[in-house]
Amino acid sequence: MADQDARSGEDKRPTEIPVLRWEEPPEGPVLVLLDQTRLPIEEVELVCTDPAGLVEAIRSLAVRGAPLLGVAGAYGVALAAVRGFEVEEAAAALAGARPTAVNLAVGVRRAQAAHQEALARTGDAGQAASAALAAARAVHEEDARASARMAARGLALLDELLPAGGHRVLTHCNSGSLVSGGEGTAFAVALAAHREGRLRRLWVDETRPLLQGARLTAYEAARNDMAYTLLTDSAAGSLFAAGEVDAVLVGADRIAADGSVANKVGSYPLAVLARYHHVPFIVVAPVTTVDPHTPDGASIEVEQRPGYEVTEVTAPQVAGAGGGIPVAPLGTQAYNPAFDVTPPELVTAIVTEEGVVAPVTSEALAELCARSRQVTIS
Repeated sequence: MADQDARSGEDKRPTEIPVLRWEEPPEGPVLVLLDQTRLPIEEVELVCTDPAGLVEAIRSLAVRGAPLLGVAGAYGVALAAVRGFEVEEAAAALAGARPTAVNLAVGVRRAQAAHQEALARTGDAGQAASAALAAARAVHEEDARASARMAARGLALLDELLPAGGHRVLTHCNSGSLVSGGEGTAFAVALAAHREGRLRRLWVDETRPLLQGARLTAYEAARNDMAYTLLTDSAAGSLFAAGEVDAVLVGADRIAADGSVANKVGSYPLAVLARYHHVPFIVVAPVTTVDPHTPDGASIEVEQRPGYEVTEVTAPQVAGAGGGIPVAPLGTQAYNPAFDVTPPELVTAIVTEEGVVAPVTSEALAELCARSRQVTIS
């Protein structure tokens, strides 16, 4: 189950309320999440006491973003083990909560494997639960370190591609500290540029239909005193035409073996615009987002979201389906994929903590994965 506890958001930076943390109160261990569905209006914490509560938090996007889903999935397995739930059943439910985001399944498998190994070796459920929790904490720490390394590599690439400085960067969806154990993926690169005085403007796509750009990226940009401007997704083309975009930075939820990139819907049109206007389109993601078992973009399962997310507008503080203000006639059918897929030929580079892949080819990605301790090519 999950309970909510509101906290004031006055004069707080997003990192002051951790996006995710493990706590052990007297009544038993819990996983505490910053509920992202309530931002930017209020900072509210969601307390998950069982795997089912976490599955619902993942599906409702209270916790979201590829790297953080991996962390959350690992902690979910640990929560099941520590609280005496059926670990294999919980792992299956968690891994299937959002099918496109491969990091979720990777995190679940890490903690699940640690639990199984310890249980087989010791026969002690307590030791197996401790092993699952240790694995989850390791995933969390690794993601924080990966975030810092991606930011450094991404900024170096920006400076190489745009030596004049004064970067004007367009981003889509949300890829900052709200999706990571650290400062994020694509947003972390823009933040690094800002701190070095090399970010002239962050263009923030509002990102339909759930407005993660408007609600979350703008929230993070404002809290970090960045120069940013919010725009409707459909206005991006006019920005390119006016020569106002120097680079596009996006994250990823799954990268296929051939370099096809699944990211929040709306990313593919940006890649097409970027190619036409000769603007670098850069993907920033940890190596765990590369899925060598998915051969190409056509093999990526794209999550379909409920139609009411398009036909209704819901305020962040209003929860539940059907609770919004209708913006389409009753009974209107909506096409609402959560992601789209950008082919590798439209991707200038993929930045990971282990290195930069450019040009993007299956051979280069396989080499990157082979030298990473996190991914094994079978």
